[in-house]
Amino acid sequence: MSTPQLVTLDFEEPVAEVQRQIDSLEQKPDAATFAEEIATLRQARDSLLEKTYANLSPWQTVRVARHPQRPQTLDYVRMICRDWCELHGDRRYGDDPSIVTGFARIGSMKCLVVGHHKGRSTEERIKCRFGCANPEGYRKALLKMQMAEKFRLPIVTLIDTPGAYPGLDSEQRGQAEAIAVNLREMSRLRTPIVCCVIGEGGSGGALGIGVGDRVAMLQYSWYSVISPEGCAAILWKKANEQTNTAAATALALTAEANLRNGLVDAVIPEPHGGAHRDPQATAERLQSWIVDSVRELQRVAPETLVRLRFEKFRAIGSVAP
Repeated sequence: MSTPQLVTLDFEEPVAEVQRQIDSLEQKPDAATFAEEIATLRQARDSLLEKTYANLSPWQTVRVARHPQRPQTLDYVRMICRDWCELHGDRRYGDDPSIVTGFARIGSMKCLVVGHHKGRSTEERIKCRFGCANPEGYRKALLKMQMAEKFRLPIVTLIDTPGAYPGLDSEQRGQAEAIAVNLREMSRLRTPIVCCVIGEGGSGGALGIGVGDRVAMLQYSWYSVISPEGCAAILWKKANEQTNTAAATALALTAEANLRNGLVDAVIPEPHGGAHRDPQATAERLQSWIVDSVRELQRVAPETLVRLRFEKFRAIGSVAP
């Protein structure tokens, strides 16, 4: 099976141009005679890619987080989980495919995995509403988390959503209430919870599975109260390249900004050029953070765990006198 063509973002065009030169030389019948030139071009490509990604603007970071080939929850499940057993339904309304839940082993550790799923094909993306969950998705997630607590298993959540689904049906079924209940109940689950934003972390849709003892972000993900487009539409009544750029900067939504502001505990580095260029390396780094964090938290008594988790989120946004 051939590797799909990598989608190029506009600010990556200089890198893509060098890659085209490399491909052109490699396809020549006498490619071996160009070995030294190809090696030089590869070095130039890697250097340019590293420089480009070291200087991304917040808006460019958002676009990387939305890259169509960026790994999603089920990709990480495939790469780092063994004995995966998916669980469905909220026992109240139905099953929401935009949130996946299941028991698995990560390394030698048994755990519950909960994550948003955007879908790959057009049909799957429509079915999953591009990762925007309905209330039954959040209720499903909470039901499985409570099951994990019962069996004393740690919980791992992978966040990747532009926000909860804002449709009429979801509002009629209690979207805000479902998320609010998740915030309350996750804050007092007596088992370790680790959360990681792997792509987009939009508003309450992200927080609905984002209350944890340790919260991390992949390097080129974003996490904010609103998307740049939503912010731009409110402030400037229009969303375009200029207003989206200004909004993304003002929202301080990058991993570095969230770490600096105390909203997350760690930033997990991605390979040069983003997770979509080397999903396996990204998965290994994510697995290492998950395992280390859970092992540390398992040494803490459950009642202390709950108290520290509450204090952690209660302190967000506090300003010293």
